[in-house]
Amino acid sequence: MKKIAILVPVLLLIQACTVQTLFDNLGAKDQESRRATRDVSFGDHRLQKLDVYVPLNSTGKDPVLMFIYGGSWKNGDKDGYDFAGRAFAARGFVTVIADYRKVPEVVFPSFVEDGAAAVKWINDNVKDYGGDPERIYLVGHSAGAYNAIMLALDADYLAAQGLGEGTIDGAAGIAGPYDFYPWDVQSTVDAFGHVENPVEVTQPIAIADANAPPLLLVTGTEDTTVKPRNIGALEAVAKANGTRVETRFYEGLDHIEPVTALSITFRKKAPVLADIDNFFKSIDAEK
Repeated sequence: MKKIAILVPVLLLIQACTVQTLFDNLGAKDQESRRATRDVSFGDHRLQKLDVYVPLNSTGKDPVLMFIYGGSWKNGDKDGYDFAGRAFAARGFVTVIADYRKVPEVVFPSFVEDGAAAVKWINDNVKDYGGDPERIYLVGHSAGAYNAIMLALDADYLAAQGLGEGTIDGAAGIAGPYDFYPWDVQSTVDAFGHVENPVEVTQPIAIADANAPPLLLVTGTEDTTVKPRNIGALEAVAKANGTRVETRFYEGLDHIEPVTALSITFRKKAPVLADIDNFFKSIDAEK
C-alpha cells in the first residue's frame, strides 16, 4: 500500500505534464542564473508571452539570447525549457524564451512573425534586465531552429517590426529543417501546404544571401526526424554567399538529444552549450 501511495501522485504528475515539462521539472538547473520574470506579454494573443533569465553575476550590459523551442510548429511551450534558459543565462546571456502561436490555429508565416515580435520586445525592453540590445543572438531547436534561422536570413520579418538588418548578430540552429520541400510529413503539410510559391518563401536555402549574420548549424548524426543533410544544404549556400557558417555533427545523437544536452543532466553527451557559447562570444570578439 505504501508503494501505491507513492506511485499515484507520480502518475498524476506525469499525466498533468508533457514529457518535456516533466524532464524540465525534475532536472538540475544551473545555479549561476535565475528567472527574472515570466509571462510577459509581447502581443495580444494568449501565447504571445515570454520569460526572461539573467546571470547572477550580470555586468549590466550582457549579450542577449533568444531561445526558440521546437515541436513541429504545433506543440511545445516555454515552461518546458527552464533548463535552457538557466543554462544560457549562466553563460552570461540575458536569455528570453517566448511562446508563439501554433498550427492549426495559425499557419506559416505567423509563428515566424511571433518570433520577430519577441525580438522587437527584446530590442525595446531588455536593458531593464541588464541586456545589451546591440548584441542579440538567436538559438532554436527543430521547428524552433527553422524559426530562428528564418529570422536571421529574411530581413522582412524584422523590418515589419521596425527593426533593421543588423539587429541579429548571429544564429544557431539545433537539428533544424532548412531544405524540406517537397513536403513529406503531415506536420509540414499542415504548416506550409497553403503556400503558393513554397521554395522561394519558406526554404532557408533559397533565402540565404550575403546579408546573413554568422550561422552555427548543429545536429546529431543519428537524427532520423530532421535529416542531417539539411545542415549541409544550408552550409553550402551560406558559404557560397560569403556568410560565416560553422557546423557540428554530434556522433550518435538523435533528434532530441542535442537540445537536452543543454541541461546539466545530459551535458556530458555533447558540447552543444559550449559550442554555441563559444561561437557567439567569438562574434562578440570580432566587433
